[in-house]
Amino acid sequence: MFIITFIIVGLIAGALARLLVPGRDRLGIGGTILLGMIGSLIGGFLGYVIFHKDSGNGMLQTSGLIGSVIGAVVALLIYRRVGGRRSLRT
Repeated sequence: MFIITFIIVGLIAGALARLLVPGRDRLGIGGTILLGMIGSLIGGFLGYVIFHKDSGNGMLQTSGLIGSVIGAVVALLIYRRVGGRRSLRT
């Protein structure tokens, strides 16, 4: 059940990140899910470092979803920066 929830949260966070950051991306649905999953990991790590909270209060929380979207935005901006340099070389 954790994996299915992780995929659904990844899809939602990745889609919201793509809506919040203007510009075009060459990400399909799989890339969007992966972006959101990476964002969830980044958001969870930052939440733990800043607030010292972990999954002891439950895995699905509003703050975790917001952190996932913020993490996905960060991951998308990093992806664009790295991907942008690679596309300039070709």
